[in-house]
Amino acid sequence: MRRLLCAIVAAGLVIPVPPAAAKPPEKTAFDVMTPASTVASRTDRRPTAGGIFDPVARKTFISWSGKAADTYVQAYDHRTSVWTAPKKIADGESDPHNYPTMLLAGDGHLLIFRGMHNKRTVISRAPLAHSLDGTWTDAEVPEGAAASYPMPVKTVDGTLFLFYRETTKELDPAADSDFRPMKYLVSRDHGKTWANSVRLTGKRWAFGSLGRADHMDEVYVGQLRYLPSRGRIQFVYTLAGGGPTQHKHDVYHRNVYYLSFDVHTLHFYSAAGHDLGTQVDDAEQERYLKVVETPLELPGGLKSPDYILQVGTQRDGEPFVTWFQFDAAGSPRDFAGAWNGRNWEVREVANGLRLREMEQLNGGTWRVYGTRDGKPNIETFLLGNGRTWRPETLITTPKPVQRVEVIAGFRDPARILATGASSARDVSVADGDIYVAGTPRK
Repeated sequence: MRRLLCAIVAAGLVIPVPPAAAKPPEKTAFDVMTPASTVASRTDRRPTAGGIFDPVARKTFISWSGKAADTYVQAYDHRTSVWTAPKKIADGESDPHNYPTMLLAGDGHLLIFRGMHNKRTVISRAPLAHSLDGTWTDAEVPEGAAASYPMPVKTVDGTLFLFYRETTKELDPAADSDFRPMKYLVSRDHGKTWANSVRLTGKRWAFGSLGRADHMDEVYVGQLRYLPSRGRIQFVYTLAGGGPTQHKHDVYHRNVYYLSFDVHTLHFYSAAGHDLGTQVDDAEQERYLKVVETPLELPGGLKSPDYILQVGTQRDGEPFVTWFQFDAAGSPRDFAGAWNGRNWEVREVANGLRLREMEQLNGGTWRVYGTRDGKPNIETFLLGNGRTWRPETLITTPKPVQRVEVIAGFRDPARILATGASSARDVSVADGDIYVAGTPRK
């Protein structure tokens, strides 16, 4: 642990939190529904766009991966408190990376986005507005070739952005397997047609790197968050690659980075406000975007930092991020980094938790959702301005949970979507539950 803390001091002030601040919470304040039992397979979905509340239909719509990573959707009617049966939308081709993400287009139609692991972008469209009913249509988007990890955003004017990571070797066999930058698609007609970032900006990629000495030229975005009042999208990400002796995919992870994106100008910005233009390269990310530097190692045989990271804003509008790394025993160590206007203040806030998702409560106070390996339940904590940490409550689930996502525009009692852990990594096994939790209806 001493080596880990020494390594991250270089990028920010590390302030350990006393162990007492990370004691598990005890009280329960959430009700849990189980829309579907023993149906979920293992999934690689990030905490983005798993479900949405539709105020017109007065329904909450959710999506999840079932057996063979097939995409399913369900709806909760807030008037009757009844869930629909799971409805299969598309085949998952037996790959846990082919998970669904969901949003409601400006014309009222639900859209499901899938990056068919390193191959193609596919969008499924509901035939009826504000409804899951009918036969959905699938459309491949050639502008989003070689895509994985789709992250959709709808802006206040109805413009759709879809960020994804490109596996460049699928398009250029001469490319190294650990060159995988971020790109995006834009639609201004509710998802019917798309233009990609290369066409819009003339740049080869949106953000990423090529030619690092450590070969860490893959980007793993942990989460993005849209800020409507500012017209910005925030990102937090880590790097991956083969390490300095080899070009191999996702052998190591390294460092944590933050940036934001202006949806009007298509420019990227650092936390300090540096305008980085329409493309970010390695020199810029190292100089302006790095939150913390982490060792190039596999503690406990695990990639560290983890794939899942979160991003939010403090009361004064400055950003903060959260993530977890692993110690030599393979146990998670939980960190928060807050931008103070000059640099990143980094604190270890807890240990033993996989930080799954965050929800803004008011001002700079956020609820953080976390789980412990092999154990049921979701623990919640209150994080103030990316600095202060205290236990809040316990959400009781019958079985362990692998993913948590705050439902966009949620209405209680459907606040979060939690995908239960499957008993096997292979997606031919699908025995995890689907949970939806929220505060009790009054």
